[in-house]
Amino acid sequence: MPVSPRTAVVDPPEGGSPTAGQPVRRPFWTRRRRDQLAGLAFVAPQLAGSVVFVLLPIALVVRYSLYEWNVLAGEFHYTGGDNYTKLLDDANLPEVLKSTALFSAGLVVLNLSLALALAVLLNQKLRGMTVFRTLFFSPVVVSLVAWTIVWGFLLQAEGGINGLLRTVGVDGPNWLRGEGSAMFSVVVVQVFKNVGLNMVLFLAALQGVPRELYEAARIDGADPWRRFRSVTVPLISPTILLTSVITIVGSLQVFAQVAVLTQGGPKLSTTVLVYYLYQQAFQFHHFGYGATLSILLLLIVLALTVFQWQLRKRWVFYET
Repeated sequence: MPVSPRTAVVDPPEGGSPTAGQPVRRPFWTRRRRDQLAGLAFVAPQLAGSVVFVLLPIALVVRYSLYEWNVLAGEFHYTGGDNYTKLLDDANLPEVLKSTALFSAGLVVLNLSLALALAVLLNQKLRGMTVFRTLFFSPVVVSLVAWTIVWGFLLQAEGGINGLLRTVGVDGPNWLRGEGSAMFSVVVVQVFKNVGLNMVLFLAALQGVPRELYEAARIDGADPWRRFRSVTVPLISPTILLTSVITIVGSLQVFAQVAVLTQGGPKLSTTVLVYYLYQQAFQFHHFGYGATLSILLLLIVLALTVFQWQLRKRWVFYET
């Protein structure tokens, strides 16, 4: 029977090398296989982390949403779709979603617009700009809870904000107890906390815009606003997309500010979805329903992210 040339091994003559035309067995550890193994070794930690800390928790949350788990009573029994039915019948959920939408919209608009304005200002070649960059970015590295507690004192009825307003003859409200002012206060506190991060991202993008394009637009007679709208915004649009995705996802995950400043009140005016999830799971011990709310939050974040990613094809400019 003939032997396949791929498996045949011909020993070379003594003291010589394989003669021409004789097949030689290829080594198993080729350069390509070594490169593939090295690549797998580099991505293995990230892949393992994604499985353990992302995919596995999501799978467990989906499982827990089908059960009712009472930790205090030690009960864990299957309920099927009862938690999802409860989600549809929850009378508080529409108000919670409304508060979540108001907080996210207010945060995104104020944060991005203020961050872009500060970046444009700090991009000017003026003296002392390094100091101002440091001042605007410093809240980002401050502890979130400490930042929120300080603002909680400032926003009280007899706090520093109203004390400052009284010096100009204005009686300020109790910012954290009014249904309208409470949401505005939480949004402002969060904006001042994280605006420095988006400012730095915008500043880096602005410094990457070629100066020749501004010169060409100026020669063509474009005023500053037209140069900003037709040159700056298209060239930094990838950064605008990045900051908008980060800010929207972060706004849907806010918890500490609400827990420290308002505890969701007054009524449900500042009860966002994450805080409502926390109340149901860890205050009322409805862990199954809390898992169902977390799935709702996951679907909202996923839908908004996919929507932004698809929308980028219409307005995001890439040089390639």
